[in-house]
Amino acid sequence: MTSLSLFKRPLLLTSLTALTLSALNGCSTQQDISNANEPSSDVIQNSQMLEVTPVILVESNSAYSKMAAPASIQAPSPMPSIRPPVSSSENYAEIERNAVHATHEQAFATLSIDTDTGSYANVRRFLNNGSLPPTDAVRVEELINYFNYDFKNAAKQSGSPFLVSTEVVNSPWHPSNRIVKVGIKADDVVTNNQNQPAANLVFLVDVSGSMNSSDKLQLAKSSLKILAKELRAQDTITLVTYAGNTGVVLPATPGNQTQKILNAIDNLSASGSTNGEAAIKLAYQQAQENFKKNGINRILMLTDGDFNVGVSNVKDMLDIIRSNRDKGISLSTLGFGQGNYNDHMMEQVADNGNGNYSYIDSLSEAKKVLIDEMSSTFNTVAKDVKIQLEFNPAAVSEWRLIGYENRLLAKEDFNNDKVDAGELGAGKSVVALFEVTPVGQKGLLDASRYQKTALTNKNNSELGFLKIRYKAPQSETSKLLTFPIANKVSNASADTKFAMAVAGYGQLLTNSKYVNDLTYDQVAQLAKPGLNSALDKTNSRAEFIKLVELANDLQ
Repeated sequence: MTSLSLFKRPLLLTSLTALTLSALNGCSTQQDISNANEPSSDVIQNSQMLEVTPVILVESNSAYSKMAAPASIQAPSPMPSIRPPVSSSENYAEIERNAVHATHEQAFATLSIDTDTGSYANVRRFLNNGSLPPTDAVRVEELINYFNYDFKNAAKQSGSPFLVSTEVVNSPWHPSNRIVKVGIKADDVVTNNQNQPAANLVFLVDVSGSMNSSDKLQLAKSSLKILAKELRAQDTITLVTYAGNTGVVLPATPGNQTQKILNAIDNLSASGSTNGEAAIKLAYQQAQENFKKNGINRILMLTDGDFNVGVSNVKDMLDIIRSNRDKGISLSTLGFGQGNYNDHMMEQVADNGNGNYSYIDSLSEAKKVLIDEMSSTFNTVAKDVKIQLEFNPAAVSEWRLIGYENRLLAKEDFNNDKVDAGELGAGKSVVALFEVTPVGQKGLLDASRYQKTALTNKNNSELGFLKIRYKAPQSETSKLLTFPIANKVSNASADTKFAMAVAGYGQLLTNSKYVNDLTYDQVAQLAKPGLNSALDKTNSRAEFIKLVELANDLQ
């Protein structure tokens, strides 16, 4: 088998490098910082603080990996067929993986929920193309939340629009540790398409030259066509395109005029550069003109994220998106293609737009996102959903959150209703996993020589205390739910085993230092009891096993 070390490694552009490149390009420092989508820049504004964020620029021939193969795993079978190498330069935000915390120093984990699934499909694309993904393309929580989970034993507090479940089980990679699973599942208030609120949808389609390939514009057109066939007379569709210039290709049209909509989609072709900022302004203008009170008002942006004209300041563009989300217009992104793909731009546009980020690597994925999960994709039942888990130092000596690195909030943000957080769509489930070390078990952190750690609270009957805040879709005031978590270990359900398997897979892909000698073979075995879930209507869990096997072959 050819060693993956022969291929190019991802290149981390530091701020110093970005300054050097800006000089070479004849640009000012400020211009380089603003143009976060360009390969020569490492700066994309964070959705909360809008601070400079390092971005990973991936340069490769579509067969590389940052992950060293664990010594305990041998290459078990021939390499799967690999497509011809494709020179690529893709942008990913650098992820600093969550560290282990001593409970007596930091007892609170505070985060926003994350219902995006773009990372899962993007990772699948890399594996199917014959290479391991760059580690910064892997957001473990998006891998976990790609799947639906069983909530038959969940609790629901009066008036809340979702179920909540907690489970404490043994860790599959640290036998003396525990995994704490926190799950949230929204009510599926819409049981079929005809019961959905009237929708005002704006299709914002990138038709620049970079989209001229079968896995980009052609796939985007096919994706829109399957959605168009599901629309109703009460829905309106507007089609806006953008390249060097932007324009309204199809003014607001009733959804039952299917052939007219399909014709407009069929006539799209790719050429020119990408003026993303002007396009977003026009799309919001169209959405506002056709705004449906008590309906769905959403922009679907279909692009590879490669903005190169008009986005002189990413902060200004995100300000436009945030101001319109506060007016009731959300924005979701559907990502396409490879080579120049800008994952970080796609993610932050959707996050700031109170929308979802999905990566479309096949028409099957488009159907899953736009048709099979239409209710959760378009219907928000709770917004600004935040989780805060306080660990009991009498029961837990150390803890870490698995994934959610770019969804972390300050402790004080939990009670601040001005701080934005994630939206929860109808019927959508979200899972967060924590690994904890019980008091009395050996952890990774030494006791402090000087800091006093004596416990005043000796009650270890509770492992922790869970709090969840959310707002109703039309409200600006949050509601609080609370759930004590008993310090009691149970046998892991098949669903929980599957969630832990996905978490293990994600951590192996990121070369995590926290999973001991876990192997891909063990991940597959852990997942198999959950393969026959009645919730898996798209056979995604069986496909997951195949992806695990591919990752094993490619290491």
